Amino acid sequence: MCAAQHADCGWRTRDAGCACSTWDAALAPPRPRFSLWPRARTTGVDASAGMLDRAVAKSGLAGVDFVHAPVEELADRLRPGSFDAVFAGYLFRNLDDPDKTLDLVRDLLVPGGRLAVHEYTLGGSPAHRVVWNAVCSVIIQPAGRLAGGADLYRHLRHSVTRFDTAPAFAQRLRRTGFADVRVLPLPGWQTGITHTFIARATAAAGRGS
Repeated sequence: MCAAQHADCGWRTRDAGCACSTWDAALAPPRPRFSLWPRARTTGVDASAGMLDRAVAKSGLAGVDFVHAPVEELADRLRPGSFDAVFAGYLFRNLDDPDKTLDLVRDLLVPGGRLAVHEYTLGGSPAHRVVWNAVCSVIIQPAGRLAGGADLYRHLRHSVTRFDTAPAFAQRLRRTGFADVRVLPLPGWQTGITHTFIARATAAAGRGS
């Protein structure tokens, strides 16, 4: 997604699983002239009322609307083709049916609309699994226990090892109607552990092209 190319198009974007809206702030920062898309409107969606309350309380989020709902329920609330771009951060490994949600997201996007997914997805090498388990054992889970979130960080560790590898998630995107799939690894110790996926929505069945 090239910010310069779409800077004045008034894009409609959606942050699925927006939590406390860190990514929405990036899309619509306090000074509009520095925004990625100055005329864009962003819809932040999250199933947690507490997270949305924190997001709404943030100042300077011009052009951002919030919807309190599980992402799976959006088909009843939004029209097909409602968005030009969808971003989802750390969402899909926590869903019971990722394919169903990807079908929904594809339908909510205009044909050719962009999807960006940022997720803990192991690269597929046994070394990546070893690094992830070592980091969790030595750093992440002990820190979680000290912070009083032992269950949360235990879930984080096991949700990552149970979820798709990066190649498997890329194939899942293709299987559910996305094209031009790109897999971008993060640098540093997260290489092979965290990836960003960029894809383009094809026309949903019955919607036209």
